[in-house]
Amino acid sequence: MLKQDVDFAVYRKNTPTKDGYFGTYGGAYIPEQLVSEFEKIATAYQTICQSSKFISELRRIRKEFQGRPTPTSHCERLSNSIGNCQIYFKREDLNHTGAHKLNHCMGEALLAKYLGKKKIIAETGAGQHGVALATAAAYFGMECDIYMGDVDILKQAPNVARMKLLGARVVPVHHGLKTLKEAVDAAFEAYIGEFDEAMYCIGSVVGPHPFPLMVRDFQAIVGIEAREQFLDMTGNLPDAIVACLGGGSNAAGILTPFLNDPVKLYGVEPMGIGTKVGEHAASMAYGTEGIMHGFNSIMLQNSKGEPDPVYSVASGLDYPSVGPEHAYLRDLGRVTYTSATDDEAIDAFFITSKLEGIIPALESAHAIAYAMKLAKEMETGSILVNCSGRGDKDLDFVLEHYGDRLGK
Repeated sequence: MLKQDVDFAVYRKNTPTKDGYFGTYGGAYIPEQLVSEFEKIATAYQTICQSSKFISELRRIRKEFQGRPTPTSHCERLSNSIGNCQIYFKREDLNHTGAHKLNHCMGEALLAKYLGKKKIIAETGAGQHGVALATAAAYFGMECDIYMGDVDILKQAPNVARMKLLGARVVPVHHGLKTLKEAVDAAFEAYIGEFDEAMYCIGSVVGPHPFPLMVRDFQAIVGIEAREQFLDMTGNLPDAIVACLGGGSNAAGILTPFLNDPVKLYGVEPMGIGTKVGEHAASMAYGTEGIMHGFNSIMLQNSKGEPDPVYSVASGLDYPSVGPEHAYLRDLGRVTYTSATDDEAIDAFFITSKLEGIIPALESAHAIAYAMKLAKEMETGSILVNCSGRGDKDLDFVLEHYGDRLGK
């Protein structure tokens, strides 16, 4: 039951506000020297998103370069291993570069070209956003700098190699916990000195306005396709939709097109190895309202308002905040935010690989793990999971640390 009345039939058209607020969340808390630049980006986006030329070009790229639409697959063996509830995957692992990230990276790079920029800058955790943006830079003939924490560079060596092969400069980040939060810090600091020639292409529905809006809109193709495909396959909508949640781009992409439908929506956070500070990255479960990286949302923070250390086996989920729209949708009661542990995600990784021939990214495995629990609770019906990425990038890490589960 919603905590306040919202007309979800027109929600996406009216939300966020022109200043980038989803309720009290969002906004643009940025250095004064960047204010005019972000206003230019916002104005340019509002212009080109209504341009038939831009829309046609993006559609052509999605079809001819990305390989969209990606399919929706019925996971019959996985479903039967649990019970009678049927599980389906939206196969973003089959999107070019292996994850949903290219959906917004091609859009952001196209916008950067429209603005006359020569370089695009970004952060990455699991490496999927970095690979996607490096791919977009190569496609459009632009320079590309990707900031990545030392810990993630070691965990995600295949994606580091891909970024370099695509022509990007991978910039190691040595301070703090050396993961995603520090990579965002470093990328944003670099951008302040280069915004005349470069555009910072944020990797999720986070950051200052207009990025939570833009990334959501670019990612909405996932849910738009899935809705049409599911109706075509079954004649019905799914009973529930599940997506993993770090910053929240893949979740926003698949969930928001279903907001006005009688479907239960779930975002799955990483509960890591425990509930103590530094053992998880479950912002919704343990966070409070605060400002970080230029936006106001729910974040894990200490008494001084500084971000807490976070952890997840999935590099793309270990972020101490969440997109402002997700915080708003939680307050509205429209989306339920829950969690999965490292162990549950690793088990889902192996089970899905063995039963379905699909090796999911560790990030996606969190959503699959929760969907498996939900299927047992529901007993009948259907669940659509966003398989947001493939697990090739995680193989070496998983086999090194969890190889004893192989074959079980």
